[in-house]
Amino acid sequence: MENIKIIVTNSKARFNYFLSDFLECGIELQGTEIKSLRKNGATLGDSYVIIRNGEIFIVNMHISCYEQGNIFNHEPNRTRKLLLHKSEILKLARKVSEKGFSIIPTKIYLKKGKAKVEIALGKGKKNYDKRETIKKRDDEREIAKAIKNFSR
Repeated sequence: MENIKIIVTNSKARFNYFLSDFLECGIELQGTEIKSLRKNGATLGDSYVIIRNGEIFIVNMHISCYEQGNIFNHEPNRTRKLLLHKSEILKLARKVSEKGFSIIPTKIYLKKGKAKVEIALGKGKKNYDKRETIKKRDDEREIAKAIKNFSR
């Protein structure tokens, strides 16, 4: 496996959406943002991806301020541009407009020293789908607990 350090994952994404078509893309960062990312200062909780004028942007991704950043520090919640080929952007735009998908950021990681964002097409889950997910997770916990107690 390559030199990958996962910085943050979007735990809400798998719970709230059926995810498919994962893509790796670069992210355009300013000044102190990469230093802050390396210190694990990011959250993807309420972030989403939009396509505007043939370009793709990530909105509401929080990268906390860098402590030694002084006056050159960045704005934590600014909209950041994602780096993808035009054909990939058009393909995503087509699916989002036709089939009612959303583009969801799933994780941020460092690969060979460069910050990357993994995005996926997500179709929103209904409440009964979420209950199914919770039940499945609880069942897995019960099985793991039973196996652990049985082996003692």
